[in-house]
Amino acid sequence: MAIHKLKIFAGSGSHELAAKIAESYGCELGDLSVSRFSDGEFQPAFEESIRGCTVFIVQSTPPPAENLMELLLMIDAAKRASAYKVIAVIPYFGWARQDRKDRPRVSIGAKLVANLLVSAGVDRIITMDLHADQIQGFFDVPLDHIYASRIFVPYIESLGLENLSVATPDIGGAKRANSYASYFNAPLVICHKHRNKPNEVAKMIAIGEVKDRNIILLDDMIDTGGTITKAANMFMEMGARSVRAVTTHPVLSGKAYENLKESQLAEVIVTDTIPLRTDKDTSKITVLSTADVFADVIERVHNYKEISSQFVFVK
Repeated sequence: MAIHKLKIFAGSGSHELAAKIAESYGCELGDLSVSRFSDGEFQPAFEESIRGCTVFIVQSTPPPAENLMELLLMIDAAKRASAYKVIAVIPYFGWARQDRKDRPRVSIGAKLVANLLVSAGVDRIITMDLHADQIQGFFDVPLDHIYASRIFVPYIESLGLENLSVATPDIGGAKRANSYASYFNAPLVICHKHRNKPNEVAKMIAIGEVKDRNIILLDDMIDTGGTITKAANMFMEMGARSVRAVTTHPVLSGKAYENLKESQLAEVIVTDTIPLRTDKDTSKITVLSTADVFADVIERVHNYKEISSQFVFVK
């Protein structure tokens, strides 16, 4: 049993989710303020004592970069305020698509962000559905990689879909989709796509059982929605009964909301790791909360319990 008091704080980018996590855990959010200067610079400050406490900071790091910078400043402030441990709960780990050098003279952004977090003084990371599993190896501190299968599987089961096929929109997601296909004892459908430039799919083909099937299309994130909607429309043209997208992180940039609305997707199932925009049509989008999962993992980490038994399956 932990002897150090636990406190949960929210970054600006994840305040709503952090409040739900704190409520699920059974505590109140800690008091934190962010002072902003006229030139755009900002300074977070803990407005209560955290000396000797285990501090959990909840902050996703999607663009803009201010979300990441704010997290770094909060970690630094907590260390300087004599926190016993500082644990970053990063529901969506941004910059994760830059996990390797896929062409000359580019950075490995995910590794750089890992270095920044460790340099700021973080003692542990808790995150969900990394874009690439190997990012775990970029950190020199413990990292708990939580899988959204624990949230998605019960919901998919509740739909009662017959003739189910599980699909991945690209080769990179084959491992994830195969885990779901094995769990549901369903055929696997793999899409192969070719891009002429980032965020634009030029050509796509599908391999697997599609005709007269209800398709669950899996990915770790939706960015512009181009890949997901192109795959869904292709499946419907191939004779699928329905297509539902199941993706953890709703990045939803550019014309993503419009692309989803105009597509043949019956439903888009996401989590609340990134908040949806309130000025857009979200009628097709179902949001499942991650709050209970993160609250449970926080309790287990704080009290030195194992967490592996909490996964439905790993990917």
